[in-house]
Amino acid sequence: MTKILVIEDDQDIAFLVAMHLRDHGSEVAICHDGQEGLKKACSGEYELIILDLMLPGIDGLEICRQVRAMEHYTPILMLTARNSEMDRVLGLEIGADDYLSKPFSVRELVARTRAICRRMSALKNHADSPPGVLKINGLEIDYGGRLVRLEDVPLDLTAREFDLLWHFAEHPGQVFSRCQLLDAVWGYSHEGYEHTVNSHINRLRAKIERDPSHPEFILTVWGVGYKFTSPQGARS
Repeated sequence: MTKILVIEDDQDIAFLVAMHLRDHGSEVAICHDGQEGLKKACSGEYELIILDLMLPGIDGLEICRQVRAMEHYTPILMLTARNSEMDRVLGLEIGADDYLSKPFSVRELVARTRAICRRMSALKNHADSPPGVLKINGLEIDYGGRLVRLEDVPLDLTAREFDLLWHFAEHPGQVFSRCQLLDAVWGYSHEGYEHTVNSHINRLRAKIERDPSHPEFILTVWGVGYKFTSPQGARS
């Protein structure tokens, strides 16, 4: 049984979300303000936090910052009534694993929470038997330590950016469509969310490429999707 914390000041939304998650076998706790939510979020007893961006007391971004400062990693699904790309990017950069914009489908929210939990379970299995370190053309990716270096310089990647990079690096030369990447890295492949892949790849390129305008690691295959460079470092 997955223990989930819902921090949402709209009581109707919180009740509806909790009801559907409980129907799928999760144990759900609800908080309606930021102060109480932060206390529970930092307790380390929850396997997933569903976090509203706009909260009384302490807002969702600050809660996310403080949870990410903890040693124990708890995935965060952020809810936001703001539709601007900047707000979504800010949430992801601070450490949210995923986001949904209001109004949202409860069915989709449940699908995303289950996808996050599957991904965390897979990460735990990898941690029990870590796959090691990949080194490609000056880029070093340490799965167990969740570290990335370029020419020995540490890079600051979000959790989802790291997962996306690792998926690419494990399959050099293989072309992935946006839907395939959504399914493999995010755990869902809903039509219309391909822009999520594009935005993550753009931010990832800005961090790992020596010249993002001429990428050497994550290459675009026009009309299809993306691929990771071959070990020889050929460009396309």
